[in-house]
Amino acid sequence: MYAIVEIAGQQFKVEKNRYLYTHRLAGEEGAALVLDKVLLVDNDGVITVGAPTVAGATVSAKILNHVRGEKVIVFRKKRRKGYQKQNGHRQDLTKILIEEISL
Repeated sequence: MYAIVEIAGQQFKVEKNRYLYTHRLAGEEGAALVLDKVLLVDNDGVITVGAPTVAGATVSAKILNHVRGEKVIVFRKKRRKGYQKQNGHRQDLTKILIEEISL
């Protein structure tokens, strides 16, 4: 059984007892989440597609911890002009555990 949910403007395929990294969510570590923007549910081959969401379907999750992603280096250069800029970025992420998918 899996579901496609929308979390913070992004769509994720989730399954029970799987970990997921999303953009930073409000909430403390150990807090429970209920995701109600379920777009699709597959229950052993029976697919239910919402318009735009599946009525009554929810996904229960738990916030495990808040982490930071790997560093991404942004380097800009214009040749023969002496222009160079280097910038780094680390995305704030939240690791969640999918506990249950209910219809």
